[in-house]
Amino acid sequence: MNQIVDAGLRNVSLDDKYAATTGSVYLTGTQALVRLPLMQRQRDVAAGLNTAGYISGYRGSPIGAYDQALWKARKQLDAHHVKFVPGLNEDLAATAIWGTQQLHCFPGARYDGVFSIWYGKGPGVDRTGDAFRHANQAGSAPHGGVIAIGGDDHGAKSSTVAAQTDFIFSAVSIPVLAPATVQDYLDLGLHGFAMSRFSGLWVGMKSVTDTLETAGIVDVRLDRVQPVLPQGVEMPPGGLNLRWPEDTFLKLEERLARYKVPAALAYARANRLDVNVFGRDDLAEGGEPARLAIVSTGKTWLDVMQALADLGIDDATARRIGLKVLKVVMPWPLEPHGARDFCAGAEEVLVIEEKRALIETQLRDHLYALSERPRVIGKRGVDGAPLVPEYGELSPAYCARLIAARLKALAGAADAGEQARRGVIGADVLARIEARLAVLDAKERGSLKTFETIERIPYFCSGCPHNSSTKVPEGSRALAGIGCHYMAQWMDRDTATFTQMGGEGMTWVGQAPFSDTPHVFQNIGDGTYNHSGSLAIRHAVATRTRMTYKILFNDAVAMTGGQQHDGGQLTPALIAKQVRGEGVQKIVVVTDEPDKYPAGYFDADIPVRHRRELDAVQRELRDYEGTSVLIYDQTCAAEKRRRRKRGAFPDPQKRAFINESVCEGCGDCGVQSNCVSIEPVETEFGRKRAINQSSCNKDFSCVNGFCPSFVTVNGGRLKRGSATSVGTDAVNIGLPDVQLPAIEGSYALLITGIGGTGVVTIGQILGMAAHLEGKGVTVLDMAGLAQKNGAVMSFLRIAHDPGQLYAPRIGTAAADAILGCDVVVTAGKDALSRTVHGRTRVVANVATTPTAEFTRNADWKFPLGSMEGAIADAVGEDRAWFVDASRLAVGLMGDAIAANMFMLGYAYQRGLIPLSAAAIDRAIELNEVAVEQNRQAFLWGRRAAVDLPRIQELVAPPKAQPVSRRLSASLDEVIARRVDSLTDYQDEAYARRYLSLVEKVRAAERALPGGGGTLRLTDAVARGFHKLMAYKDEYEVARLYTSGPFAERLAEQFEGDFTLSLHLAPPLFAKRDAKGQLLKREYGPWVLKAMKVLARLRGLRGGVFDVFGYTEERRGERALIAEYEKTIEGLLPTLDAAHLDLAVRIASIPDQIRGFGHVKERHLKAARSLRAELLAQYRQQREEPVAA
Repeated sequence: MNQIVDAGLRNVSLDDKYAATTGSVYLTGTQALVRLPLMQRQRDVAAGLNTAGYISGYRGSPIGAYDQALWKARKQLDAHHVKFVPGLNEDLAATAIWGTQQLHCFPGARYDGVFSIWYGKGPGVDRTGDAFRHANQAGSAPHGGVIAIGGDDHGAKSSTVAAQTDFIFSAVSIPVLAPATVQDYLDLGLHGFAMSRFSGLWVGMKSVTDTLETAGIVDVRLDRVQPVLPQGVEMPPGGLNLRWPEDTFLKLEERLARYKVPAALAYARANRLDVNVFGRDDLAEGGEPARLAIVSTGKTWLDVMQALADLGIDDATARRIGLKVLKVVMPWPLEPHGARDFCAGAEEVLVIEEKRALIETQLRDHLYALSERPRVIGKRGVDGAPLVPEYGELSPAYCARLIAARLKALAGAADAGEQARRGVIGADVLARIEARLAVLDAKERGSLKTFETIERIPYFCSGCPHNSSTKVPEGSRALAGIGCHYMAQWMDRDTATFTQMGGEGMTWVGQAPFSDTPHVFQNIGDGTYNHSGSLAIRHAVATRTRMTYKILFNDAVAMTGGQQHDGGQLTPALIAKQVRGEGVQKIVVVTDEPDKYPAGYFDADIPVRHRRELDAVQRELRDYEGTSVLIYDQTCAAEKRRRRKRGAFPDPQKRAFINESVCEGCGDCGVQSNCVSIEPVETEFGRKRAINQSSCNKDFSCVNGFCPSFVTVNGGRLKRGSATSVGTDAVNIGLPDVQLPAIEGSYALLITGIGGTGVVTIGQILGMAAHLEGKGVTVLDMAGLAQKNGAVMSFLRIAHDPGQLYAPRIGTAAADAILGCDVVVTAGKDALSRTVHGRTRVVANVATTPTAEFTRNADWKFPLGSMEGAIADAVGEDRAWFVDASRLAVGLMGDAIAANMFMLGYAYQRGLIPLSAAAIDRAIELNEVAVEQNRQAFLWGRRAAVDLPRIQELVAPPKAQPVSRRLSASLDEVIARRVDSLTDYQDEAYARRYLSLVEKVRAAERALPGGGGTLRLTDAVARGFHKLMAYKDEYEVARLYTSGPFAERLAEQFEGDFTLSLHLAPPLFAKRDAKGQLLKREYGPWVLKAMKVLARLRGLRGGVFDVFGYTEERRGERALIAEYEKTIEGLLPTLDAAHLDLAVRIASIPDQIRGFGHVKERHLKAARSLRAELLAQYRQQREEPVAA
């Protein structure tokens, strides 16, 4: 298996990760934990034991994907007698595992024992302490054994607290193992089961993102680990394992402390789990005294080793200068004999560990009684000042500074005799250290230049139910909960504060008796409700607290990957029955599909309302005395997309589309939908909106924006890209051979992008490609909460020798190349901090994909030029390449999702990827997802790197660009195009009125000293006056729907047979809501015929027969035109250069008047206020004497 084939690539199968029993396999840490019980069963069978496995726990980053990986491996688990039962919550899962260890105590057992795995993230470890304490004290079975995996999110990337599970495990006397690599998960997992069986203890496993979510190459031989059972260990009567009937509670405590924990230490000592891995050997092994002995564990050990590599200290150098490193595998309890042997003869011991000191305090105790003991520093230095922080995360750069400081201090303090005995830290070593520190110093100082960049923060997915469900009525406030809706706190949702999982609403129970606020809403996800949140509702009812629980039922545990609810299928009907059983009397269901429920689904007194009525429903509930429940039922958008790909969820043949000619750029569609698939489009007549059809999840709440520009396209399909109609021969772009980059030690490639767009797939494919070539590789995906439209990074390290790979996360000033799938993330401080000027090369996708800020700010800016400048400044002008891969991917492949693979092809052809095209192609095939599309996208990216203009012309020939998106190149063109526009709008006389004012302004501005410069005022009036004169009444909307450009834009995106529905609110016919605002309704294709007639009647506009012109809105629009003329003409007689800027601001006010109906009224009110303010300033400045 895994032999090299003729093409020079390994013969790899997707089944290898769980089926191979020899050779090397490419695995993630999570997949290693899936493989672990399979290997344990195989080893037991080989030893003559008939055992089974049991896995239970509760998901959460960094162990959020474990249950999904287990489900995918269901066939392999069943074949190896391993049962996976996800827990309803963490402590119940731990209690169930406790039961597996009791199997041998009672008759009827079908197996010799059950080995078990519990899993949970840091807060889950916290809440399970009671179950851990009881179960660990009771013990494990002699042929069972338990491993408890604690997922530590040290950086709080996807958690509300920065966890450290070590102390929780140690508090209940559970030994802790700390894997540093993917290989460690297998090796230490097997040791963990053996230790658990021998000692009668549960064994903890500390798992952090940098180890668990990393992929690497592992040795899967079944005989790789050969546990040694210690001899001569003191045993109590009856042994160490669980038994029944049991002794007294005090006897249990005695057995735990006196026998079981020492047995675990004996196992660690017998198997030499803690090992000196680098530099000088221990004295007990014939080594020499050391000057500096470094002790570390797990992920931090990787940071230390990477730091040493970055400082230019290899093993030979370490031996010469008197340095050594201990890799502690079991940080608690620390095995004393090995620790003493390592420290013996050392001048100084430096303990580097993240968070609170666990190893350091034990090490001090172990060394205290020695007559000659080294100086131990860690959390505090030699002078007693803080040294290694007890908070945050450590990095290779930090460790490098720490180690460098100690080496320089020791070098200066040693006399000749000490140097001869402990090693000489020579000038060459110090020079290499100073060179690395200089690079770090330069990066920390940053550039002297400043660049405008923007940030991509996590946000709700396109079409996410929470976009609507988390809104609250004016005057109310809400409390956040655990899950995706936690993000409502940084949106315009009047939502603040949160609790631990399951505590939702309890802060208000405590606060309410002392507050004048009568009521709050509490958001709680269906996953949290199922986990433990139902108890909080029970308590709220019991305390008669006035509040409304909004149970956000999205049919999935969305934050951690869309898992099913645990403990059975949770439904809205079941939730309604459960909360009714808890005493809730007022229950309302809100949904996007009220007709989907069969008769009798809910109790007769539970109303079902459409989501458009959410505001009214919440106003009713906040007036209710007592605890009420609103069940908001709408399927998770990301889960919809996944299920639709599998054909497991309805996919309506319907899409929303915006007529950009009608669009006013008001942003109300973003306000109503909060959707990131609504993107800006810059046109000659201002910023408009368009829907990104590649990311749209068909929520359709955007059509509720009060604007007649929205249509729904029924039937048909998205138009395929140009690549489908262009043969390979027709492209005629040769692909020259690529000079692959050299790998010196290791090669560090950073991949940046937007969460949820498939960025991690690039890392997976390149990782597999490296494995196929027989190279060493690590791939770390840093996603977490960022997977929700945030900034995602994947770190890829490749080496010829796997022993050269340490910290998978690329640190400060350590990246050889960046594959930037999003320019915003690539230009961010986090990404650029990893670059080195003159070394790092960058390719970046410059697509103007908006950040979440655009949903709330219609004037949001995308500073592309500045971001490109920041990247070029960081790496060098000649080392950065920019391409709009998303636009090209849509044009070529018909889908922006192909952009990332396009970028990979582009980067490959530019020489940024140290792997062969053959290996990448085979890896794409092994990925088994959209294989042909990915191959084509990779190929088109390569072609674009060779001849970008040719590809751009293929996608969008010069004549294909819509006229409206071609921006004017001169003031004369600006004016001429608007004269033509107003002629079409009304007639030539109407256009002459426009031109008359513009020419007056131009004449006045040219009369200023210097000729008025660029005629900024004329340009502002040309644009502003046109906007007011071309107000979009019924005639104009009809004309813009029935003229050619609308049909052309539709034809660019859609093909096949389709019909259109328009979403309109005609003032003369539309109904009004409780606020007095017009309500939109859907009109069929027939309305387009009516519009053709209406468009021809535009000559009636403003006359006695204009039935629409009598409305207050239309009269106001005509008045604005006259008002603007009067204002501008009033400015001209007193215009001078000193007040030109203020005059331009006044003339530009019409750009702030956007939208239709009540939206336009709101903007108009703000514009009038601004106009009055600016005019007052203008008059005041004119009246004040000019300073001499």
